Amino acid sequence: MEVKKERFGMLSSGDAVSIFTVSNGTMSFSAIDYGCCITAILLPAAKGGYDDIVLGYSTLEGYIRNKPYFGSIVGRCAGRISNARFSIEEKCYTLTRNDGGRHCLHGGYPLYGKQLWQAEPISGSDEAGIRFSRISPNGEQGFPGEVQLTVSYTLNKNNTITLRYEAHTTKTTPISLTNHTYFNLNPAGMQDDGSYVSVLNHQVQLLASRYAEVDALLIPTGTLVPVAGTPFDFRTPKLLSQDFAQLKNGYDDTWLLDADGADDVPLAAVVTEPTTGRTLRIYSTQPAITMYTGNFLNGEQGKNGDVYNKHSGVCFETQHIPDSPNHPAFPSVWVQPGEAYRHETQWRFTV
Repeated sequence: MEVKKERFGMLSSGDAVSIFTVSNGTMSFSAIDYGCCITAILLPAAKGGYDDIVLGYSTLEGYIRNKPYFGSIVGRCAGRISNARFSIEEKCYTLTRNDGGRHCLHGGYPLYGKQLWQAEPISGSDEAGIRFSRISPNGEQGFPGEVQLTVSYTLNKNNTITLRYEAHTTKTTPISLTNHTYFNLNPAGMQDDGSYVSVLNHQVQLLASRYAEVDALLIPTGTLVPVAGTPFDFRTPKLLSQDFAQLKNGYDDTWLLDADGADDVPLAAVVTEPTTGRTLRIYSTQPAITMYTGNFLNGEQGKNGDVYNKHSGVCFETQHIPDSPNHPAFPSVWVQPGEAYRHETQWRFTV
């Protein structure tokens, strides 16, 4: 197990940004301390060398822009919050209206994915990685409470990347942290124009019997709908493309996971790319998973001259259901002083 630290660039403030690369001898991943962004996951290629199976940028300048949130941490509360506000004991808290000028998306400004985090390597014989930390001040993004945040990404000998989140607050506040990595398990299948092939040939299984109904602006209505007989039924593995004709733009939806408490870190999803045979198994303690099929990618210039068009990548964001602060019937997103917010997500790769 090896962790290597290198300089990645410098912010306008003069602060240096570092990139950490973690390897187990078979595969590796890289992440930067700016936004805790995962910048690369390298898996062995059939014809030798490695394939990078996540979307991103080659330079810091790309991550400073990073409108698609490639690989970044998301918080304080992932997803959309309706009308950019919520209440605690009749006190209303107002957030950034950074989604269509009406709603709050991924916590609002300043984005967690646009902050420089403290970072230190984690070294061990069986697992190695990076630990990131920062303090979110009381009132940051409009949320109450000073929150101490710790995020770690580790790789073990069994080709599993584990994402661990921990937070402690001084006031009652909603917390839902996630990672916004876009996967494409067959990045070698480039098109003639240099753009990525669609991920719609990926086969997906979601261990979820209900999904969150949303309105036209992707805000949950508060109703959890059975997936049976709908395009949202992934209980049996199917291609992402199978029911795409029934959708307006693609998947940008959240499923309540069926975890029964039997496993400490339950299986949430299985993703397979038929051409390469690669499989990603996702395990998580989070109550829900958002699947986003890159519906708003439009010619984004990525790593090594790659072009990311619509559906070039797919995100699997383990988190709470969006707009949970405004829906008491959803799994509780509230963290109290003296409590610890702790969650874990595992990405297990068959390489």
